Amino acid sequence: MTEPLIVRRETQIAAPRATVFAFLTDPDKILSWMGTEAATEPHPDGLYLVKGIGERGNTARGAFREVVPVHRLAYSFGWDGNEEVPPGSSLIEIDLIDRDGGTLLCMTHSGLPNAVQCANHEKGWMHYFARLAIAATGRDPGPDARQPPGKM
Repeated sequence: MTEPLIVRRETQIAAPRATVFAFLTDPDKILSWMGTEAATEPHPDGLYLVKGIGERGNTARGAFREVVPVHRLAYSFGWDGNEEVPPGSSLIEIDLIDRDGGTLLCMTHSGLPNAVQCANHEKGWMHYFARLAIAATGRDPGPDARQPPGKM
């Protein structure tokens, strides 16, 4: 039996759930830790769009499926111009849990087409959740090392 093509990450963030939730849904706050342009409509069927992610400055696009303020987000996800992971082809589910005076972010990214894409997305999530953990505590995560030159 093969392993399912799922990426799971847990990150402890020293900030309340409401703060972390805002950093996942508010375009201005998203830009403090990921991307160069963002647009979100955090309600079912609302837009999720973040441009300028990663070394190629890619655009992530999808639609919110579930929005439970300060507790849970689920949205479709994919990349503009990417045949393997096109917009809306995968699903990201995020649960925010009160833990140890902060928030435990539990993320599952499912629907990826192969092990290479799982590994690539695992690296990306590890990088960006580390930046989120810094930004959500009011600190500056600094320039994004995964950004192409001239995109910051």
